[in-house]
Amino acid sequence: MGGVSAAWDPSLYTTSPAVLPSPNTTGIGWEDAFAKAQDFLAELTLEEKTTLITGTNGPCPGNIIGIERLGFKGLCLQDGPLSIRQATYASVFPAGVNAGASFDREQFYKRGLYMGQEFKGKGAEIALGPVAGPLGRTPWGGRNWEGFGADPYLSGIANAETVLGIQDAGVQATTKHFIGNEQETQRNPSVADDGTTIESVSTNIDDRAMHELYVWPFADAVKAGTASIMCSYNRLNGSYGCQNSKILNGILKDELRFQGHLTNAHRGAVHAGVATIEAGLDMNMPGGIGFSSPTPSFWGANATAAVNNGTIPESRIDDMILRIMTPYFHLGQDKDFPPVDKSSAEINGKAESSFGFPFELGPIVDVRTEEHTQFIRESAANSTVLIKNTGSLPLKAPKNIAVFGNGAGDYEAGLYSFVGAFLADAEEQGTLGSGGGSGTGRYSYLVTPLEAIKARAKQDDALVQFILSNEVITEYGIDTIVPAPEVCLVFIKSWATEGFDRDELEPEHNGTAVVETVADSCSNTIVVHNGAGPVLLPFASHPNVTAILLSHFPGQESGNSLVDVLYGDVNPSGHLPYTIPSSLSVASPPIVNSTELVETTDPNAWQDPFTESLYIDYRYYALKNGSVDYPFGFGLSYTTFSLSDLSVSAVPGTSNSSSLPSASSPVLPGGNADLWKPLYVANVSVSNTGDVAGAAVPQLYVNIADAGAPAGTPQWQLRGFDRVDLAPGETKTVGFELLRRDLSFWDVEAQQWRLPSGTIGVEAGFNFEERTVKASLA
Repeated sequence: MGGVSAAWDPSLYTTSPAVLPSPNTTGIGWEDAFAKAQDFLAELTLEEKTTLITGTNGPCPGNIIGIERLGFKGLCLQDGPLSIRQATYASVFPAGVNAGASFDREQFYKRGLYMGQEFKGKGAEIALGPVAGPLGRTPWGGRNWEGFGADPYLSGIANAETVLGIQDAGVQATTKHFIGNEQETQRNPSVADDGTTIESVSTNIDDRAMHELYVWPFADAVKAGTASIMCSYNRLNGSYGCQNSKILNGILKDELRFQGHLTNAHRGAVHAGVATIEAGLDMNMPGGIGFSSPTPSFWGANATAAVNNGTIPESRIDDMILRIMTPYFHLGQDKDFPPVDKSSAEINGKAESSFGFPFELGPIVDVRTEEHTQFIRESAANSTVLIKNTGSLPLKAPKNIAVFGNGAGDYEAGLYSFVGAFLADAEEQGTLGSGGGSGTGRYSYLVTPLEAIKARAKQDDALVQFILSNEVITEYGIDTIVPAPEVCLVFIKSWATEGFDRDELEPEHNGTAVVETVADSCSNTIVVHNGAGPVLLPFASHPNVTAILLSHFPGQESGNSLVDVLYGDVNPSGHLPYTIPSSLSVASPPIVNSTELVETTDPNAWQDPFTESLYIDYRYYALKNGSVDYPFGFGLSYTTFSLSDLSVSAVPGTSNSSSLPSASSPVLPGGNADLWKPLYVANVSVSNTGDVAGAAVPQLYVNIADAGAPAGTPQWQLRGFDRVDLAPGETKTVGFELLRRDLSFWDVEAQQWRLPSGTIGVEAGFNFEERTVKASLA
């Protein structure tokens, strides 16, 4: 197995070459809307143009002012990736990590569609999601849970389907954060004791890792037609992400032919005016002075002056307008789009009179539907990952149940966990339906595990006793539970939030000790972990721990979806979208954070060299022969499955494909069109060998490392997956298309995707380490 190809040379990755000017959009795929945007642009004054690219005070977290004389009512930008955050009576969906754990394309799409419907119902033209970055390079990342998992192929499919769903609802998707936003620590500048500004952390990424890992899922989103992409807070190879012209102009707008608008991570990601406009940023948010923007925008009147003094050509501003308005017209947002829900203005603490200009506000409406609620419950259950089961699950109507742990009851800080991002231990007591920060949701209700267990136990006339204080459990034991329970359900958790990285990988609030205390006295202990992953589970080998489930951040139906799994109404089919190592000593790269850096007076001290290059998550553990408790893709069921008859056949007309994509092939959104053409189809038979119905998740891995790809190529990489419902004894054939891109590596010399010259190995299995059937590409 090849290692990293060469010693890490910091000089190669701490600068980014300038790519200027910013490429113009031509409205590829959106031609009719592009023509409408051109007509709209022709009517604008320069001052109107600069107000359309600069956020302002208003009812939403991000606002673009309307132009009444042209019938344009403005734009409302709303968080976030699992709910419309700044509104009442909206659903809170399972987090991205839950969706990723489902390995279910249909769930990806429906989740996006239903969220999009709620954003539209609340009058938000632009949704700030889904999340392709962070990808999950390090398990300590505070925002990993917002994304879909630590594999670019999985993340790419999930992002593309989510974009399609959101935009089919008539709302613009904003895929974020572009790029290298893999830690929260020092994501924004700080000030040293002597007054020196210490710049944000610089994530320094080599060209192959940039393309094969971090850009990969964004390419899928661009191919799917994402209306917007959000650049990130961090620096990238020495330049701030929102003014790095190599990434924004060179890769995103040229190589990937992105046609929509680039906006910045709100509040603090923009550090210049002219430089960001030249580098490719198209919309500055939030712009106006207020809670989200304590200082004036670098744009606005400054952009007008820059055009008038010749610093910026007006044609650049025109392209920004076209990029903003073309998706608006393409999605029909100029026709009968609902006004901004009054609740958004109230939540943002802004009376209508404070806007400084009129915003149309509508009544407070309830955008939740029974269909959405049912989907949330089902999808959270389907994404629950069962990683241990000695036969205690599913439950068989026990009459005496005990519930333990601080993750079972109500969230003591209230139903809005954004605040929990800023209060120490605010999340200590209560179930976690989502993480914190701008990616959270505002619950109308949250069904707790204890509440749902009580309701289900009542059907069986069962006794339910509980101790929810971790401190009481670890200090005094569980002897107060009398008579001895048939089953002990222990709820532990791990918090994660924007603005902070995780401090530990074991369950928080002494969760391991809670489990061990209960298990020492209870022979049938079932553990449920809520929250971020990966999480270390040192109690997994305890003989009395009979089952372990990971439910991550399941949204508002948390307790109901869990009870559906516990009692067997839903057969668990979730699989890990990341790896769980056996210990901290073998865990993949940590975040950059040290006492020396915290106390530094060197403005450029915060450097994060991604020396592992392509080796993150399962690739990393395979390279290092690291001890893994639960591999990527792992997940158990109440039934059993098998794979057989893996075969691979070339798509007709592609057997003599050249190693490089055709130079004559058009470059469309997503890149050279040849990259998206299937070259092979792999078929495998999947069988349910058990006695209950269930859903299997076959996974396809390819090996281009041994086929002539350069040193530093991971040996096996995910390139196919599906979720397949099977009755007992049923067999289905599953097909996986292998695109040119799936089988290529990024050639840093040619600056092209190249197919290796040798025979490519193909293996299928139900997780990364159990690939049981093999084939090769002819």
